[in-house]
Amino acid sequence: MTIRTILVDDEKLAIQGLQLRLEKYPDVEIIDTCANGREAIRKIKTEKPDLVFLDIQMPGFDGFSVVKGVMEIEPPLFVFVTAYQEHAVRAFEANAVNYLMKPVDESKLDDTLARVRQRLAEKRSADEAEKLKTVLAEVAPDAVDQIPEETDPNADRYEKLINIKDRGQIFRIDVDSIEHIEAAGDYMCIRTADNSLILRETMKDLERRLDPRVFQRVHRSTIVNLNQVRQVKPHTNGECFLVLDSGAQVKVSRSYRDVIARFVH
Repeated sequence: MTIRTILVDDEKLAIQGLQLRLEKYPDVEIIDTCANGREAIRKIKTEKPDLVFLDIQMPGFDGFSVVKGVMEIEPPLFVFVTAYQEHAVRAFEANAVNYLMKPVDESKLDDTLARVRQRLAEKRSADEAEKLKTVLAEVAPDAVDQIPEETDPNADRYEKLINIKDRGQIFRIDVDSIEHIEAAGDYMCIRTADNSLILRETMKDLERRLDPRVFQRVHRSTIVNLNQVRQVKPHTNGECFLVLDSGAQVKVSRSYRDVIARFVH
């Protein structure tokens, strides 16, 4: 699978630097570069790339204006690349795959492209399934209902219920009801909307038991159920707070701020 990619930045050196970093990924094909937002909108509409690395602050049309300008077509995936971290929350609200700070960190770029591949694979799989259903509806309408729904082969790997022995009692906790988890040494404080229980287990071991698409670490000692997040509140120094369904607030530290991107998957 080739990822047809356009780079957009008004700084020539920034484009050259990103081109060099992307050379190590054989599946990334840079089909064009753009120096401003107006040119980017035109190229995206004509070239229809899979992926766009997009600077935010540019003369004239900024990065968010570019995203708005291509909404009339099926838009590509966007990765914002910028020197200004205060735009992070708005970037993810714009459905960005990720938000990278300049200079781009190689490990962050690895993670970003892994997400891009996953989202493209999911999209193409869904598109193929829809095409098949369309053809079958025309030539064999009775067969359409026999197409099995797509299932996740990893769905059964993760816990649905966790048994917790606390204060002489054993509680069976539905993992979907967990709001967040706080670590204290070898103990985990499991918090639901109406209860807090203590589990003797390390965070590393507990993470292996939970679905990473739902449960993400947002701090060195905190895991959050992303399905329970209802609001993101920016804070100082690149940090932010997650407001959960119960009203509880959990801080996202700077080193984990890119986890906010999972909210748009």
